[in-house]
Amino acid sequence: MAQTGKTQVFLWEGTDKRRNRVSGEIISTDPTLAKAELRQQGIVPLKIKKKPTPLFSGLRKDKIKSVDIAVFTRQLSTMMSAGIPIVQGLEILSKGTGNTKLQALITILKVDIESGVSFSDALQKHPLYFNKLYCNLSRAGEQSGSLDEMLVRIASYREKIESLKAKIKKALYYPAAVIIIAFLITAGLLIFVVPQFEQVFQGFGADLPVATRFVITMSEAFQDYWFIIFIGIGAATSLFITTRRRSENFAFATDKFMLKLPIIGDILQKAAIARFARTLSITFAAGLPLVDALQSVSGATGNMLYANATLKIRDEVATGKQIQKSMSNTGLFPTMVTQMVGVGEESGSLEFMLSKIADFFEEDVDNAVNSLSSLLEPLIMVILGVIIGGLVIAMYLPIFKLGSVI
Repeated sequence: MAQTGKTQVFLWEGTDKRRNRVSGEIISTDPTLAKAELRQQGIVPLKIKKKPTPLFSGLRKDKIKSVDIAVFTRQLSTMMSAGIPIVQGLEILSKGTGNTKLQALITILKVDIESGVSFSDALQKHPLYFNKLYCNLSRAGEQSGSLDEMLVRIASYREKIESLKAKIKKALYYPAAVIIIAFLITAGLLIFVVPQFEQVFQGFGADLPVATRFVITMSEAFQDYWFIIFIGIGAATSLFITTRRRSENFAFATDKFMLKLPIIGDILQKAAIARFARTLSITFAAGLPLVDALQSVSGATGNMLYANATLKIRDEVATGKQIQKSMSNTGLFPTMVTQMVGVGEESGSLEFMLSKIADFFEEDVDNAVNSLSSLLEPLIMVILGVIIGGLVIAMYLPIFKLGSVI
């Protein structure tokens, strides 16, 4: 199995078809694949070695993101629709990208296809970038002789999913940014500003107000243990992320909790339903059996609660139950959704109904995220105003008290 995790640049020397001496650079994961690629280009490699790593090269680390795969799919589908053979299309794409890892991945796909491997089988060697759904849809396109049309559908699907993911990130990052900014400002005031007031209060010779003593105590704690506080927060965040990735039970519990949050929970639920409907629609349109399609859908909902529910729907559908009834049994889908699915089943237009459901909920998520952003802007000012104002008042209370005595 080819690995794309450690791409390297190799320097090579060889001879071309006319026996002329040639040299250059090639990106691959190992020398063997690099030699195979050179032979495909009509070059007989004589020498090949890893290019020395320049100083400070570690400052740039190319990564293949899901959005890169979406763009790659759209570009490849456009070329194939224009009549360009898939190998030639991959060659053009590999030379046109500035991402070295993506370039290496495309090159490996091209070499595999040139050696006689099907496109879907070549994709299966790289599950980190092409999931089971992507491979199954590609195979269905190959078998039906319409891979170019299937790639257009996959590209549209990936673009819609990426757009939905971006909206969810926006909805989640905004509150997180508010909390982080508020914490940093508070920490800065407690560590650098409050101690200046504390020195002034030492000569008052009178008891300080409760609010002032509380703020000073917090300030002393931050001054003495600020590194422990920041390290603790970082460690807790890292532990949360790691545990969520490794423990399905923990991921299920956190996803269930997130769905119960006000505003945010509603957005996440609508997004999960949109992804469920969109994924089931494209798999159903590709001609995949409903049971197999539901298996692919379970990994695309983005929420463990809906993923488990989808597997239960699959099991019930496999025993002969209608998908509408199975969806109703989960208690996770609104009545409107199950009714539209029921109409689609009865009329033979399930693909169309699922697409309409996805369109509706994607638009609903977009509106909800925009509303949340508008709501949070004044809320940020209120939160920061309360925190900063509260600290200022607590620090000036002794001065007001002294003024009233005089």
